[in-house]
Amino acid sequence: MSTPPDQWTFHVDHLVKHFGTVAANDGITLQVEPGEVYGLLGPNGAGKSTLVKQTIGLLKPTSGRITLGRWDLVANPDAARQLCSYLPQAQMPIDSFRLREAIELAGRIRGAEIGRVRRRTDELIEALELGEWSRTLGARLSGGVKRLVGFCMATISPGHLVILDEPTNDVDPLRRRLLWNEIRALGAHGCSVLLVTHNVLEAEKAVDRLALIASGRLVAEGTPSSLKEADRAQLRLQVMLVPGAETPAPPGWAGPPVRVGNNLVTTIAESDAPSGISWAAGLIDSGVAEEYALGASTLEDAYIRLTSDIPVDGLHGDQ
Repeated sequence: MSTPPDQWTFHVDHLVKHFGTVAANDGITLQVEPGEVYGLLGPNGAGKSTLVKQTIGLLKPTSGRITLGRWDLVANPDAARQLCSYLPQAQMPIDSFRLREAIELAGRIRGAEIGRVRRRTDELIEALELGEWSRTLGARLSGGVKRLVGFCMATISPGHLVILDEPTNDVDPLRRRLLWNEIRALGAHGCSVLLVTHNVLEAEKAVDRLALIASGRLVAEGTPSSLKEADRAQLRLQVMLVPGAETPAPPGWAGPPVRVGNNLVTTIAESDAPSGISWAAGLIDSGVAEEYALGASTLEDAYIRLTSDIPVDGLHGDQ
């Protein structure tokens, strides 16, 4: 496979996948360049996992093309499995292997030379601070450490396209930061990285570009900054309510509130910042809220704005 490194572009062209009358993917077109970390965001049932399964040859599209460099991954699923590395959302089955053994075994299965496998294993264990568990059986590892081992197994000998499905699940905050550094390093070494995630706020810091998918359709694509452009004059006002408190009625000059648990978020115009601070402080003084934060709009705000009005079309789960 002698394709020059700068010609390993990943293309998805007008991809359609039907399950009965439901279009899990409905005309998706995107591309990921070598060295780029590309985020694939969307709610459950949006069609993200369906796209991934077609890329690695587990599903066949109804129509459309998927190519990596000169290779047609639909016509040649064996090439897909050689050229792509994949971290699934489920944990790797490593209970009977020690941490180091599992990583090295993955490298040997990928066909890497033993010396290179051992050096790369050392690098990953050090970078993710996994040394204390190096000789621990997988059955005794926490879910977060198992997740990191899965990442190491997927990237010890990375393909030209690295697909990571929710890589930070169960990972503690400290090692999550280390993991994001390693994801960025994959791009710096020329891999195309397709990052599937629900964690919009973390993705904003890690991706070069991203696509928002809902109900099988690509609804927006661009850099994190470009997707937030429509929210430039808006500020995000976040209020942490006292547990059990009823949702307070927002002022007329604020946007529609979104409450998750005790966390209430709304948007306000920059010119209304003093009024927003006064309103939030009043909630604290009256015992309704515990704290508040006012800041620039985030990718999560753009995500909600772009996907909230799109029907789910009967999809369920992580399709």
